[in-house]
Amino acid sequence: MKIEIWSDYVCPFCYIGKRRLEEALSSTGLTDKAEIVFKAYQLDPNTPIDTKALSLDGLAKKFNVGLDEAKNMMTNVAEQAKTVGLNYNIDEMRSANTFNAHRLAKLAEQVGKAAAVSERLMEGSFIKGEALGEEETLLRIADETGISRERATEMLSSDEFSDDVRNDITEAGQIGVQGVPFFVINRKYAISGAQSSEVFAEALEKVAKEEGLQPQLKILSSDGNGVCKDDQCDF
Repeated sequence: MKIEIWSDYVCPFCYIGKRRLEEALSSTGLTDKAEIVFKAYQLDPNTPIDTKALSLDGLAKKFNVGLDEAKNMMTNVAEQAKTVGLNYNIDEMRSANTFNAHRLAKLAEQVGKAAAVSERLMEGSFIKGEALGEEETLLRIADETGISRERATEMLSSDEFSDDVRNDITEAGQIGVQGVPFFVINRKYAISGAQSSEVFAEALEKVAKEEGLQPQLKILSSDGNGVCKDDQCDF
């Protein structure tokens, strides 16, 4: 099955939704049956490339509240993140124009590193407090995930993959995406938001049944004791 995920690297619910989907894939035994495709989306394309603003400042400004109230709002999100093993560093999260981060993700897809780069970008945004709008940050992430720094520099200094990012954003509007994360399964079913793992699991099982996919068996114990293989037994 093909699962397309529209998300933005400054959307705290996107990381949570990604984890809940992964939990559902694991619990249903369908991890190896799913092709994950990451699609670009920008919550605020007008964010300056060179901004160094903290997310809390932007949140306070957006909702016209004080910093304490903004922090309380983000703390509630951070509590949700903890349920899927993510420890958000809300004091260090930064605003960012994510257009170039999405371009890096497109390069990563081309070289088979899409999953690693998308995970690392989200980790950088929500846990490490990295500024994803800065070229040096993106080059470091490329390095860490096995993408040539030279190749990433070449990409960032050009317009490469810009059309791909814009096409994803345009496509999102065409299919009715009004917020992220947004998950589309086989271009037939859609899940909006960071729903529970149970909601994802139900959808995955429905699609698997339609496609006749057999889930991979989960081995509850793998210590090797009491197993006979060919003509040899482990006692």
